[in-house]
Amino acid sequence: MTIRDLTAGDNFFLLAGPCVIEGEDMAMRIAERVMAMTSERNIPYVFKGSYRKANRSRLDSFTGIGDENALRVLRRVRETFNIPVVTDIHSAEEAEMAAEYVDILQIPAFLCRQTDLLMAAAKTGRIVNIKKGQFLSPESMKFAAEKVVSEGGAGNVMLTERGTTFGYQDLVVDFRSIPTMRSFGYPVVMDITHSLQQPNQTAGVTGGVPQMIETIAKAAIAVGADGLFIETHENPSVAKSDGANMLRLDLLEGLLDRLLKVRCAIR
Repeated sequence: MTIRDLTAGDNFFLLAGPCVIEGEDMAMRIAERVMAMTSERNIPYVFKGSYRKANRSRLDSFTGIGDENALRVLRRVRETFNIPVVTDIHSAEEAEMAAEYVDILQIPAFLCRQTDLLMAAAKTGRIVNIKKGQFLSPESMKFAAEKVVSEGGAGNVMLTERGTTFGYQDLVVDFRSIPTMRSFGYPVVMDITHSLQQPNQTAGVTGGVPQMIETIAKAAIAVGADGLFIETHENPSVAKSDGANMLRLDLLEGLLDRLLKVRCAIR
């Protein structure tokens, strides 16, 4: 798969799925439902699922079902539905391992300046999606992308906006970052759900404002985002990670229809 496969059409592309792989049955159900929605609307779709959550506030937070088990689930989704998949990696050593199972390697926002990680991801030949750190200006992301390009990753880079730290327990989205990062020549994704997190809560569990998902998504499309990243779950209230800011799966279809109208209007 190439980036052109995602960007060649008239629609935005979608990266969507659960925050973390909780099990095979759940992943397959979500993938099947989202694939049906996107296929009907000609929206290029990438299934998203983290095989391990390495960045958690509390020691007792759920981190995954085991690396190999979760990666095998991602491969099963990929092969069953013939769709690309994306997952996060957290160290240079993980890049080659994860690349055997997925099409896109995602660099978490907190790690977007880690040179060894970026270059290891590039060497796999997979598409690399770099999330902009909550602490960085959009202009700084040009240098992160250049690290991937330096290892032969030209044409295989995407950049993702996911909000900027606003005080200790909130994020704010500066929509200027989308055209700014697009000016570097790479597709830009808006991470809707993580930009609505409320991190660093005193209970050690991240909060969120999912009622703003549609607002952020519409604004992102309006200013020219190439793709959207939306974490979704059948029942976010029982999700094992980031349930506070995920979109309930049965709300996704209507949201996509409204977003396509915005996309059509700006084109």
